Amino acid sequence: MTPFVDRMIRAAKLDPHVYEEVEADKSAMGQAMGVVMLSSLAGGIGFMQVAGLTGMVIGTVGSLLGWYVWAFLTYIIGTKLLPEPQTQADHGELLRTVGFSSAPGIIRIFAIIPGLNTIVNLLAGAWMLVAMVIAVRQALDYHSTYRAIGVCLIGWLAQAAILGLLVAMMGGIPEPGLDN
Repeated sequence: MTPFVDRMIRAAKLDPHVYEEVEADKSAMGQAMGVVMLSSLAGGIGFMQVAGLTGMVIGTVGSLLGWYVWAFLTYIIGTKLLPEPQTQADHGELLRTVGFSSAPGIIRIFAIIPGLNTIVNLLAGAWMLVAMVIAVRQALDYHSTYRAIGVCLIGWLAQAAILGLLVAMMGGIPEPGLDN
């Protein structure tokens, strides 16, 4: 198994040590982006069931944009608004750890199966959120998991609002079948 696949599996298994590894490994940015791209593509393919080919593209691009925005917001919230005394991190550390927290999102590809869309996306979303909490706790050197939860929820809400505005400005989500 390649180190990349091993890290993805460990991240999906919620192993806090892998998040410490990628936080410290500046060369892991490409791997983190690879995880996000695979997870985003899986989400985009799963979204095809809801909104067709255009939905796949929007879902994939939205996931990639969401990763960057959420990591940036988490960095600001976690290091400037809610730091603990020992908190030290840079944006790259958050991008790497948050990138690997996207590993569970690869299961979203199964949302393309009729009838599974909602359950797969709920499961993936919850799993990714737990992974994100672990990633943030490790990257920001928090002792408090509750603080990491708060940072993630605040960041997620802000990111959802930003992405929602972008989707609304682009005319909303297209109806299935309109691009065929």
